[in-house]
Amino acid sequence: MDPVIVVGAGPVGLSLSLALARLGVPSVVLDETTGQEDTRPARTAVLHQDTAAFVGRLGCADTLESAGTRWTAWRTMRRRRLLERIAFVPPTPDGAAPATAVSPVHLPQHALTRALRAALAREKLAEIVTGSRLAGLEQDEQGVSALTRGTNGTWWRGSYLIGCDGPRSTVRKLLDIRFPGRTAVERHAVAALRCELPWPGEALLHRSPPRHGGGPGGEVSARPLPDGIWRLDWLLPPGRELVTPDALVARIRDSLAGWTTESPADADGADGGAAPARGRGHGRLVPPYELLDTGVHTVHHRLARRWRQGRAFLAGDAAHLLGALGTQGLDEGLRDAENLAWKLGLAWHHGACEVLLDSYQAERRGAVAARLRAADQALPLLRDGRSARWRTVLPGAVRGRSTLLTDGHLSRGPLGAPPVYARTPLAPPVTGGPVVETLPGAAVTDVPVTASDGSVVRLRDRLGKGLLVVLVAPGTGVWDRRHWQSAGLMPRLADAVGALPMAAEILVTEAYPGAAAHTVLLVRPDGHLVTALSGVRPAEMAACADAVRGRVSGQEAEPGRERRPEGAGDSGGSRDGGAGQGGAGAGAGEPGEGGAGASGAGEGEYGAGGAAESRACAVDPPRTSMLHSEGD
Repeated sequence: MDPVIVVGAGPVGLSLSLALARLGVPSVVLDETTGQEDTRPARTAVLHQDTAAFVGRLGCADTLESAGTRWTAWRTMRRRRLLERIAFVPPTPDGAAPATAVSPVHLPQHALTRALRAALAREKLAEIVTGSRLAGLEQDEQGVSALTRGTNGTWWRGSYLIGCDGPRSTVRKLLDIRFPGRTAVERHAVAALRCELPWPGEALLHRSPPRHGGGPGGEVSARPLPDGIWRLDWLLPPGRELVTPDALVARIRDSLAGWTTESPADADGADGGAAPARGRGHGRLVPPYELLDTGVHTVHHRLARRWRQGRAFLAGDAAHLLGALGTQGLDEGLRDAENLAWKLGLAWHHGACEVLLDSYQAERRGAVAARLRAADQALPLLRDGRSARWRTVLPGAVRGRSTLLTDGHLSRGPLGAPPVYARTPLAPPVTGGPVVETLPGAAVTDVPVTASDGSVVRLRDRLGKGLLVVLVAPGTGVWDRRHWQSAGLMPRLADAVGALPMAAEILVTEAYPGAAAHTVLLVRPDGHLVTALSGVRPAEMAACADAVRGRVSGQEAEPGRERRPEGAGDSGGSRDGGAGQGGAGAGAGEPGEGGAGASGAGEGEYGAGGAAESRACAVDPPRTSMLHSEGD
């Protein structure tokens, strides 16, 4: 069977190719660049727990630790007052730290991309072909043909093709998929500099800083990186006003002078509460700093009307653009890659299933659409400064606004929490099982688990290769593995797992939030809960595994698409100079031309694109209020 073609060698495309290789699926990455990643300290990525764990499993855990940093705390200020300080703790092997207390990982994007390229270079089932610009695309029942121009120009033949080629995606244009949404939702001036700030290791969101003249629209964030480097972001006023170098330097000097004169560290009350900062003079000089990089970042909100067309898919910025109010577009792109990889792995090895492949669009497009709607509903209330209007929605204007912004930055609430695939087409027919704290379709809690070889690892460390069957068995930690593996429910559970229609692994945990003893959790390869069962129920477990595969219980793979032998397949794309005659022409216009406007206007930018999509996309109802958060 032909390899999977990945178009685009950014973090999303590289992660997808690596995830496929871990599943024994060959892939070829078409990269139109020379393969040399520019060093841009001001272009950074914030990876939250689920996406950082995904990247770590792909072989980049060392880079996350060496090139990235975990913040010790997050501070939210308004004018001269500290509103909130959230302290973080390092992740612990025993899982003692709650998920909300663990910091995200902040690192330069070029470091992440280089680490992914290095990991991919070690894979025998993956190949990066530089200097390959996509020019044509054809599909048939057996696969996809892609025409490239450049130094490696030729026809490539693949089983599937995924467009991870950014906001101006050639794949999306060749498939004639619209990209409606909103242009320039926010603009930020960005700078990376080396200096000493009053709160080492802590990130800061400062609203209406007095050094910028106050005002409801002012906002600056400071996020630390290794080696004393900080990334600073200033929210710019609406419009296309040019940010000159002198204006940017003035912002840097104002912010640094204000922070060192009125140190946020001094704003902590003796009892740990919020108190006004003591220093109010502006006589202190600007502290020394070394400016490393600058830029202007414009945030667009767009959502492709379709994410799958036949054997071609869209992922990352080719499928969606978001980033206002602290949300992270790369986080969502990596979730796309993790969600799609295991489904393509099943299809490549066992035969295509339309329900399984369609579920990628239903789950991921629905999740991103809900995120975009939440941001669009919150933007007018957060940015126009009308506190009276805000109080009609949330009590406590200042606290409510800051909490919602913090949610976006820290992966909480409607703006940032990992998605819940509540209406997935892969939902099992099993109902009435035990209730645990994790809802079906939500990401599981990363508890410590014991594997069959006796090693104690994190639950997320075992994701990616097949179904996980987690038995909650208090007290097993004090017994030798040889004893509890042959006692109690384990023999029956092993027999039931061995009879499942897809690969599965048994794990044992001492406890899981809200789960009683002998609860069995079924977890998808991307870490989302399928269901919880009371004890060992072989028939229900088999039905759940069939549902995860997108099949009716007992349904066989399509004729002629049996599982290939281990190691079968080519590590690179098949080059066929005679395949096809010409490719589809690129669609006219840039992404989203003619589609800009307010959210929900016209064709409904973040809704489903037609009746069929409306049934497939798990999108929140249009009038559902997204203005709630954990802190309110």
